[in-house]
Amino acid sequence: MYEHVFKRLIDFTLSLCAIVVLSPVFLILMFLGAIFMGGNPFFTQDRPGKDEKIFKLIKFRSMDNRKDKNGNLLPDDIRLNKYGRILRSTSLDELPELFNILKGDMSIVGPRPLLVRYLDRYNDEQKHRHDVRPGLTGYAQAHGRNTVSWEDKFAMDVWYTKHVTFKTDVQIIIDTVKCVLKRDGISSETSSTMEEFMGSGNAIANWKEPY
Repeated sequence: MYEHVFKRLIDFTLSLCAIVVLSPVFLILMFLGAIFMGGNPFFTQDRPGKDEKIFKLIKFRSMDNRKDKNGNLLPDDIRLNKYGRILRSTSLDELPELFNILKGDMSIVGPRPLLVRYLDRYNDEQKHRHDVRPGLTGYAQAHGRNTVSWEDKFAMDVWYTKHVTFKTDVQIIIDTVKCVLKRDGISSETSSTMEEFMGSGNAIANWKEPY
């Protein structure tokens, strides 16, 4: 009952309230983003949602558009400027996703929506992460974020799809707040964000279910 009825009602109500309450923050970040990112403060990209349905994700831009002499974008760690790092470390870049939640593309809690090109790289088990709406935060974001392997992250995502309860969602939100306050897991060991997922191959998940 919670997963199919109350979860969506809670998502809609909380996202609407958050958008209204945080509207001054939105205006400030739009203004600062236009300055520090040299124009459009928003970043939009196609992402797969529930049942792999594609939607347009919206975030505050955390990387500028600097290019080399050949017109190619510079590496992420260069384009991720100081302002962008602040946005990511505080997760403020994710705030516009509240509109995705309000619309019904996303949920407050669920597996994070990743790149469309990853769809063909998931194995049969990993594909189940799309059995539910993607989330603003999820179990993996509250337990390692970008410091855990892709295989462990997807194992957490699939575990969540099988344990969607009000209690689990509340605990994930609490753990996410703790993670954000401590600014844990913002970058992986070798990248300013997270390395591209190229498929699991022979790699296996080492993560163990919490219950």
